[in-house]
Order: sequence, then structure tokens, then C-alpha cells
Amino acid sequence: MQESGQKSVQNIRLVGIVGAGQMGNGIAQVAASFGYEVLMTDISEAALQKGLQTISGSLDRLIKKNTLNEDQKKQILSRIKTQVGLAAHKDSDLIIEAATENLDLKLKIFTELDQVAKPSAILASNTSSISITKIASATKRPTQVVGMHFMNPVPLMKLVEGIRGLQTSDETFGLTKALAEKMEKVFVESVKDMPGFIVNRILMPMINEAVYTLHEGIASVESIDNAMKLGTNQPMGPLTLADFIGLDTCLAIMNVLHEGLGDSKYRPCPLLVKYVEAGWLGRKSGRGFYKY
Repeated sequence: MQESGQKSVQNIRLVGIVGAGQMGNGIAQVAASFGYEVLMTDISEAALQKGLQTISGSLDRLIKKNTLNEDQKKQILSRIKTQVGLAAHKDSDLIIEAATENLDLKLKIFTELDQVAKPSAILASNTSSISITKIASATKRPTQVVGMHFMNPVPLMKLVEGIRGLQTSDETFGLTKALAEKMEKVFVESVKDMPGFIVNRILMPMINEAVYTLHEGIASVESIDNAMKLGTNQPMGPLTLADFIGLDTCLAIMNVLHEGLGDSKYRPCPLLVKYVEAGWLGRKSGRGFYKY
């Protein structure tokens, strides 16, 4: 399987990215940094320009750390093309969807991608919790649909979770693994297509319990984060991490776990629900468990 993927990865010339947000622009930056031509699409020109600005800022930080120079930055940016709308992906060899964690939206995107992409194209989802089998059902090429879950921030985090749908072929999965490894990521296979896969099956219930600990008045935000940082050697506390991920994303994943697994232990904390209802989504909105 791996051998087949390594041979086929040479045929990937154009990597498509759907979504220019936090995850999409990070994946675009990494792919372009490893020599791939990248086409990043979104629903508006404003979203695309914001994504390009984020990539430029990220590359500037690497220049300050002396891990990149100005010429390399120009080369990376020159490989990234942008366009509004999914129809632009007609020539993409592998398309990575990095839209909001919403099942209906993803099904709509994959239905349209299946119609516009060439027959040989692989369709990957960066979903952090939603069933790849379900996403693949929106297409006429379920053997060519795969989960390719990058971690945030993509340029810095080494992990990619690979998830097989029920019908994902060995060739598709092997090629996806080879691509991730060519981008110097560590590829870890989630053997079963279950809600949350590996990382979020473990991480999100921990964050949810941290919110319950606050909700029940057991400790303050700062005490919870300090206890977990100093007591379990985590680089950042769970509530800080939740703010970084986005509380709306955390809630969406908890809902997928709760509905998909049917166990009350995955019930989202009412305080998490209230914060999202209030628009307190974390760093991106200026207010979450902390003020920014």
C-alpha cells in the first residue's frame, strides 16, 4: 500500500484547498513550501485576501527566526493561486476541504466537488470529527474520498490523522499518506471511522470536563489551566486551548461525539453552549474564557 502511494504521489502537481480560513491557509502554506502548486478557493475574494495575508505573516515570522529567507517567501507565495468558487478545482489532482465543521456544508461541498473535479482526483476532508463514510456518500467516487486531518497551527504541528471511510481504497489512502510524509508530517492512521477519530475523541472530552469544572464552581479559569499545565505538563491549559481552537468548533465536535456515540458522557457542558450562544468564541471573537 505504501509503495503504491509513494509512486503515485509524483503525479500530484496541483493541490486544491477549499477554504482560506485558519486551517485552509495553513495547509496551503505547507503544501506550497514543499514545492506544490496550490489553488486555494473560498466563497469571497475578501476571505481569500485575508488568507493570503495570514500566510504572508506566518512566513515573516519564519524569516525572523532565520528558518526562511525573503526569496523563499516569494517562491512560496508565487505557488499559491486563489479563486472564488469550487468550479476552479477542475484541474486539481488532490483537493483538501477545510471548511467549517458542519456536516450539511461538507456534504454540499463534496457533492459539487465530485461534479467539477476530474475523475482521477482524490477528495480529502480536513474534518476533525465527522464521518468520512458519510461525507463520501455525497459523491460518486467514495473509493477516492479520505480523511486528512491536519492540526492547528498547520505549519508548526507535525501530525496528520489519516482516516479511511468504509469504501476508501488502499491506493487513495497510500497516496494520502505519501503526500503527508512528503510534507514532513507524521501520518497516524485512525483504524476506524468513528466520531472524533483519535485526537478529538480524547481531547474534546477533556476540554469539556474543564468547562464543567468551571461551570460547577470547582475552580477559576486560571486555576484550571495552571493545574493542568503544572500537574500534567501540558503546554497550555484546556481552557486556553479551547479559546485557541474556537469554542464553536469545540461545541460542534462535542455534538458529533454525543450524537454519534449516544453516550451521555459526551454531552456538551451547558456553559460551553451559553458562551457560543453569546458569541464568545475565543481568540477569534476577542472573548472566550479569557478576554483578548
